[in-house]
Amino acid sequence: MPKIISDADMIYLRATPMPRALDSVQQTFVGMYPSSARTSSFPPPAIITRASADEILFPNELNCKRFSQLARAFAQRTADRWNESKEMDYLNSLISKWMPEGSPRVAVDSHPRISGIMDTINSTLAHGPQTRLPSTFYDSKGRDIIDKIGIEEWFSGYKESQEYRKLGIGALVGDMVTRMVGSAEARGNDELLEVAGVDGHLGKGRGGHTSIKFAMSGCHDTTLAGVLSSLGVFDAEEWPPYTSSIAVELFKVTSVKEPSAKPAEPTARQGFLASVRKTTKPSSVIMRKPVQDFSPEEKAKLQGYYVRLRYNDRPMIVPGCRLPGKHLEGDE
Repeated sequence: MPKIISDADMIYLRATPMPRALDSVQQTFVGMYPSSARTSSFPPPAIITRASADEILFPNELNCKRFSQLARAFAQRTADRWNESKEMDYLNSLISKWMPEGSPRVAVDSHPRISGIMDTINSTLAHGPQTRLPSTFYDSKGRDIIDKIGIEEWFSGYKESQEYRKLGIGALVGDMVTRMVGSAEARGNDELLEVAGVDGHLGKGRGGHTSIKFAMSGCHDTTLAGVLSSLGVFDAEEWPPYTSSIAVELFKVTSVKEPSAKPAEPTARQGFLASVRKTTKPSSVIMRKPVQDFSPEEKAKLQGYYVRLRYNDRPMIVPGCRLPGKHLEGDE
């Protein structure tokens, strides 16, 4: 990325409808490019949002009835497994006296739920001593138990069910794949469907519509853990802390030869019209096509491209990419 920018045409900014997600995108962008790194003509960049019903930056239970059914089923299984366990008894010895009369025992499905108690504990730790709860809420063993149960309730479905992965986070991962494939194909209109200007016009300089080099989305802990769990790299992790991030980076090995775009010369038997048809036929666009359906031409377009996944600046080793030929040689 350049040190100084004059427009945001290479940058794609997204956020969920939650104000905190929008604030995070704004603050992170200004941190990357403060006023000293933007020219005086730099226009306000567009931060694209979608209607709540169409949002895919978090697992959208409210809009997908089937995903909501699956999520409730995995939550109920977690409740059945843990509610009467020794671990839950230990939690109740610590904090049950602060539970409301209508739900006196801490449980996966208590009111508040155990995941809500976890959110409260983590929020108070992030906001300083004036918001702290009684000390027993911060017992290290108790927090480990809450974290383990919360992760099972919310994210075990991604590891066990392909349908859960598709409905919960598949659309977002599909968007990321489409954007990276578009960059590899050099289409130059990676997010053309999400207009960044006014009244349907692209709004030059405002971002999100030509040759994307950097895309940033303000999302949520359930987004990050959902992506990581779906890729098989969240088994040993704790619940994502505040300020967590995933970086998905596209690299190209420069030593790989570019596939030739020159059309084949027509033979005498083809004739002139055959040559015209050959050269004007639109090239194949890969988008989200499954790898097994690639033509030889499409495979050649992506030759030499590799993706690195980082979680909180730690490179993650994806199990599906461990086999020979599935990762950059010499680098897992």
